Amino acid sequence: MKILLIFISAIFVNNIVLSQFLGVCPFLGVSKKVNTAVGMTAAVTFVMAIATLVTFLLQKYVLVPFNLVFLQTVSFILVIASLVQMVEIIIKKISPSLYQALGIFLPLITTNCVVLGVAIQVVTNEYNFGFAEGARMLGLGEAMLFSIATAIGYGLALILFAGIREQLELSNVPKSFKGVPIALLTAGIMALAFMGFSGLV
Repeated sequence: MKILLIFISAIFVNNIVLSQFLGVCPFLGVSKKVNTAVGMTAAVTFVMAIATLVTFLLQKYVLVPFNLVFLQTVSFILVIASLVQMVEIIIKKISPSLYQALGIFLPLITTNCVVLGVAIQVVTNEYNFGFAEGARMLGLGEAMLFSIATAIGYGLALILFAGIREQLELSNVPKSFKGVPIALLTAGIMALAFMGFSGLV
C-alpha cells in the first residue's frame, strides 16, 4: 500500500513541476513540440534514476559515516553534472536528431532543479535511512520508486503541456497572448487541474 501511495503521490498529488514548481525553465523551453518533450522526459528519467541511486550510496556510505553531510548539495550537484555529460554523449551517438532538437536544454539538465530536488527529497523523506540493516534494500527500492514516479509525473506534465502548446499554435489566440503569455496561462490552468488530486492520498 505504501508503494502505491508513493507512486500516486509523486505523479499526481505532489507533481514536481505543477505543485512544487521545480524545473520550470526546461518545462517552458522544451514544451513546444511533443517529440522533444518525450525525448527530454526520457533523458530526465534516466538521469534522475541513476542520480538517486548514486546519491543514495554517497549519502549512506560516505557523507553520513564520515560526518560530511554539509557537503551534500555540492557533492550531489557534481554527481548530477557527471551523469548529464554521460547522457549527452550517449544521445549524441544514438540519436543525433534528438540531440539537435534538445539543443541547449540537454546541458540544462545539469542545472535542472528537478534532479537535485528529488535527490534531496529522498534524503529528507528518509526513504532510504529509516530501515534496519536487513531491510536496507527496501529503502533503496522506495527511493528509486519515488524518483522514477517523480520523473513520470514530470514527463506527464511536460508532454501534456507540449500537446496543448502545439494545439494553441493552430488556434486563433489574441495577438497580445501569443507565445509566452498563453503558455504561462496554460501552465497555471494545468497546475489548478492537478490541485484536484490533492485529496487523493
